[in-house]
Amino acid sequence: MVFEVERADARTWSDEQLSELFSKGFPEFITADRLVKDFIGRVREFFADLNLMLVADDTPVAAGWGVPVTWDGLPQTLPTGYTDALVRAVEGREHGVDADTLVVCGAVVTPALEGRGFAGEMLTALRRTAQNAGLARVVAPVRPTTKARYPLTPIETFMAWCREDGLAMDPWIRTHQRLGAEIVAAAPASQTMTGTVAEWERWTGMVFPASGDYVIPDGLSLLRIDRSADEGVYCEPNVWMRHI
Repeated sequence: MVFEVERADARTWSDEQLSELFSKGFPEFITADRLVKDFIGRVREFFADLNLMLVADDTPVAAGWGVPVTWDGLPQTLPTGYTDALVRAVEGREHGVDADTLVVCGAVVTPALEGRGFAGEMLTALRRTAQNAGLARVVAPVRPTTKARYPLTPIETFMAWCREDGLAMDPWIRTHQRLGAEIVAAAPASQTMTGTVAEWERWTGMVFPASGDYVIPDGLSLLRIDRSADEGVYCEPNVWMRHI
């Protein structure tokens, strides 16, 4: 399949096209990161040039986006995760700080076309865009797709699990590895999602009759419910990987 790389805002996409592209989506609770809500509008405004689409026959088949930050290349100075990367990017832009690193924040492929290499092509396009923009480094807080099967396992342990060929057990980490990326560090609290007990019951389809920790559908770690405060808090772990 022949495709081109475009900015996502290069043309207007139909609701049907976007619905198909993002139909697999993410768990509903992903939207409960309050800090992301505060910054995502400025992210879209400031960094539209880093929001890309792969287009084939006038149809978007993959999408990916990122933000630029300043980073010295040391693992200990990485953002704490996805949310902190957005905050650093926006505040850096507003204070006139020159960025030198692209943080790849996400990449999705139309579900019907998964397994054909489009995820790798999307990541490659983002790396190329970073280099063209003069960003010397490319990193990603990777959301490991199979971590939800092991919510009790610390992310530091999970990210070290490998197959016999030496590649990671997790397929999304492997996709990055096959492009030359290396695991740099764990991000145990890459995002923090907060909501009322009723909201968490709606998002998960579960009932939380008592305070405590719960395994939830699609959760990479445990949800902590505090009924006395009418609050549930979930910290999502990611894995920092460096491409360049």
